[in-house]
Amino acid sequence: MLINSATKALCAMLLSWHPMAMAMPDDARQAIHITADSATRNDQTGITLYKGDVLLTQGTMKVTGDSIELRQTGTSISTIIAKGHPAEFQQRPAANKEVTHAYGEVLDYNIRTKELEITGQARISQGSDSFSGNRIVYDMNKSTVNAFSDHSIDGQRVQMIIQPKSTQQTTPAEDNTATGQQPAADAAAGELSNQ
Repeated sequence: MLINSATKALCAMLLSWHPMAMAMPDDARQAIHITADSATRNDQTGITLYKGDVLLTQGTMKVTGDSIELRQTGTSISTIIAKGHPAEFQQRPAANKEVTHAYGEVLDYNIRTKELEITGQARISQGSDSFSGNRIVYDMNKSTVNAFSDHSIDGQRVQMIIQPKSTQQTTPAEDNTATGQQPAADAAAGELSNQ
């Protein structure tokens, strides 16, 4: 069917999520605070592993998990990897935006590229909009979300929920309701949620 083919194509394509923007600029300048039951540091590899109900905070960023691994390159931390059932990442992208929440079995955050890869029951939301799938890659610099399904027979499919924006945020050029046309994002969301 045409709808089924379109849905499959949407599962692997780049999904742009414009409400998300770069994180608060002050976050990177804040100290990192970590609490855990135990910590192990290897100076040769630059890896520190925290275990047991771990909480990491830095400004508006908060990461929780059963374990969190920090990878250091030179004098700075380059990667944060959180594992849990689920692990959680949250951050306010801008002062006037709602907090972005990400959940998954593994959260791999590359601090330099500001890219968060979520695998295993992956879900990301901001306000009432959300994406879910087997794997999600959220690029904070480009404000994009890539969502991927599980390719097994009974695998998890990509789902998205995009709530309509208020009429105050809609410009006349964007308002297709008068012509009876459904906005593309709403149409795509409808196709995915109806499967």
